[in-house]
Amino acid sequence: MPDKVRIALDAMGGDHGASVVIPAAEISLTRHPDSEFIFFGDTAVVQPLLDAHPKLKACSRLVHTEIAIKMDDKPSQALRYGRWKSSMWLSLDAVKKGEADVTVSAGNTGALMAMARFCIKMLPGIERPAIAALWPTLKGESIVLDVGATIGTDAHHLVELASMGSAMARILFDLDRPTVGLLNIGVEEVKGLEQVREAGQILREGNFPHFDYIGFVEGNDIGKGTADVIVTEGFAGNIALKTAEGTARQIGQYLKSAMARTWQAKIGFILARNAFRALSDKMDPRKANGGVFLGLNGIVIKSHGGADALGYASAIDIGYDMVRYDLLSKINQTIVRDDNVAKAAAGAAS
Repeated sequence: MPDKVRIALDAMGGDHGASVVIPAAEISLTRHPDSEFIFFGDTAVVQPLLDAHPKLKACSRLVHTEIAIKMDDKPSQALRYGRWKSSMWLSLDAVKKGEADVTVSAGNTGALMAMARFCIKMLPGIERPAIAALWPTLKGESIVLDVGATIGTDAHHLVELASMGSAMARILFDLDRPTVGLLNIGVEEVKGLEQVREAGQILREGNFPHFDYIGFVEGNDIGKGTADVIVTEGFAGNIALKTAEGTARQIGQYLKSAMARTWQAKIGFILARNAFRALSDKMDPRKANGGVFLGLNGIVIKSHGGADALGYASAIDIGYDMVRYDLLSKINQTIVRDDNVAKAAAGAAS
C-alpha cells in the first residue's frame, strides 16, 4: 500500500477547466491528506488559482501545456493534435510512467477513452474497456457497467464486465461476494438478445468465486438496489444512465414548482424541510460523480464535464479509493480465475 496516493489531474478538461479542478482538489485533500497532485495545464491559467490554495500548492506540482482537448472533438481529431502534448494525454502518460497512481479528467469522454487505450493499454486478457458508474439506490449504491465505453457486445465481454464490476464492488462496498445481475428486458431465461441469454447461462452455470449471480434484472431493479452490480452493454447502459439523471432533475423541478405554488405548500415545505433536504441530498448526482474506466492497465476516472467543485472532488475521491485499495491487482486476480470458470461453463453449455 503506497504511503502517498499520487493523483494526476487534467486541469484543462471539462466545461469549466481549472476553475473547478483546483478547488475540487482542495476539497479532496481535506478528506485524504495523504494525497499528492500533479496538475497538467496552461501555467498562466492554473498557477494563479493554485497560488490561492497554499495548502494544496504545498503538495502539488504543475506541468505546463497549452494544448487542451475540446469537448466536441472526435477521438481521431483529439489523437491527431493532442497526442504527446495535451493536458489529457500528459495526465495519462504520468500514470503510464509510474509518476502518478491515477488520473482524473472531466474532458471529452471519447477522446479520453481513445487516448487511454493508446497510452496506458489494456490489461492482459481484457479485449475492451468499460465505464463503471455508481448508482444511488433505495438500499444505498450499486455499480452499473458499461455505461458508454463500448457499443455492442458478446457473451464473453458481459462475463468480463461481471468480473470487473464485482472487483470494484468488493473495494467500494467492502463485500466478500457482491451480487451481480444481468440487465435484460425480462427476468425469464428465454427473453433478451442471444448474447445476453448466452452470458446469463455462463454466469448461472459457472461457480464464480468472487460474486453471486442472481439472474436477469430489469430496468426498474437498478434503482431498487436488487444487485450490487448491474451488467449491460454500453449502448443500453448509457441510455439508462442519462434517463435516470434526467428523471432525477425532473422530479427535483416538480418538487420546487409544487412547493412554490401556494402559501399552504410553502408552509408545508418549511415544516418538512429536513425531509426535503434529505431527499435532495440523496438525489444529488454530484456525490455519485466519477466513472471508472475498467480494463485498462492503469486507473482512469472520468468526471462529468459540467461537474462543479464538489462533484469533481467526488471523482477524485473515487480515484483515491481505487488506488488505496489496489483495484488493478484485484481485477487481475478476478479476471484470471473467473475466465477459467467462464470457459469451463461455456464448454459445458455447448
